[in-house]
Amino acid sequence: MKNLLELVEARYSARSYSDRKVEQEKIDYILECARLAPSAVNFQPWKFILVESEEKRTALHAGYAQEWFQQAPLYIVVCGDHSQSWTRKKDSHDHADIDAAIAAEHICLAATEVGLGSCWVCNFRPAIVSEVLGIDGETVYPVAIIPIGYAADAPTLKKRKALDEILTRI
Repeated sequence: MKNLLELVEARYSARSYSDRKVEQEKIDYILECARLAPSAVNFQPWKFILVESEEKRTALHAGYAQEWFQQAPLYIVVCGDHSQSWTRKKDSHDHADIDAAIAAEHICLAATEVGLGSCWVCNFRPAIVSEVLGIDGETVYPVAIIPIGYAADAPTLKKRKALDEILTRI
């Protein structure tokens, strides 16, 4: 097993997928990792929608029409749920997006751990995705679509800022 730094270094945004079917035990593992993600006040304001059917996968393409995206054998759509989220009293900041984002990254890291590729997709049409998934789009709304499958590409060099560019010590 890799340590966390090795896992983070290995994770990349896969943009090509083989047609190899993803084993159910790997899907279950990934979803369990997402379920156990931390959230503000432990409210867990998320819903996960596993999209495996050809019909629903194809319908989702109207919400994000990239060719590479269409190759993935399955998607996990991470949704925030305003009716379940914690709101900070001082400024009324709703934490649903933050909590859903934490769960989404757990999905990506778990996929990497079990040898699968993934990619964080947030540049989609929310209204179309909500309609396809049968969610209201207001209370429960899509935050990210994560295609998952066996990657058919290789990671490229990650461009990251140096620590001294992003860290302030006081």
